[in-house]
Amino acid sequence: MIEPDLRDRILAEPERLLEDRDVMNALVAANDRELGANVVDLRGIAMQRLESRLDRLEDTHRSVIAAAYENLAGTNQVHRAVLQLLEPTNFESFIKALTGEVAQTLRVDVVRLVLESLQDDPETDPTLRRLGDVLQVVPAGFVGHYLTNGRNGAGRQIVLRSVTTLAPTLYGERAEDLQSEALMKLDLGPNRLPGMLVFASEDPTQFKSTHGTDLLQFFAGVFERSMRRWLG
Repeated sequence: MIEPDLRDRILAEPERLLEDRDVMNALVAANDRELGANVVDLRGIAMQRLESRLDRLEDTHRSVIAAAYENLAGTNQVHRAVLQLLEPTNFESFIKALTGEVAQTLRVDVVRLVLESLQDDPETDPTLRRLGDVLQVVPAGFVGHYLTNGRNGAGRQIVLRSVTTLAPTLYGERAEDLQSEALMKLDLGPNRLPGMLVFASEDPTQFKSTHGTDLLQFFAGVFERSMRRWLG
């Protein structure tokens, strides 16, 4: 017999039993044992199936919530990086912000700004030498070649991938440590050769072809408009 106090509590608040999944599972299992092995309880089977569906729905719900929080965090991250990019008042400060605060905010290990040029030896420019490795001046056609990994074609505006055998041409000795990269083709305005902004990471999962590119596309749009201003 159930103790009187426990019985009174159950009768006073029966909904608490219904809300407790473990208790309800125990009651259903006890009922199945009472029925014996030769009796099929359709109601019990239906409850088990409904419970399985509920578990799947809860897992999906948690996944959707986690993805939403991750997307919001990524959006805030890019917005902070954009504000940091718009702060400098000269080109050298702009490049320093890109490789400093912006790179830290976006959590990337290496940044490269690639500009195509028709000059035979653009590296003789003292301004370029002051900017260091971040600014890579390359021959015309390099951007398309790198974006497509040496294959013919125009290539996409945003490419996320593992680093390829072309990596040493951009990263030098750092190429050995880098595992993934984000490539953003830049439209620098009429009558100008294209450019490319590159983020590289030692984490092989940071930039994957299955990831969304909307936020990077927004960042690249802001960046190329800033570059047009400096180039002008």
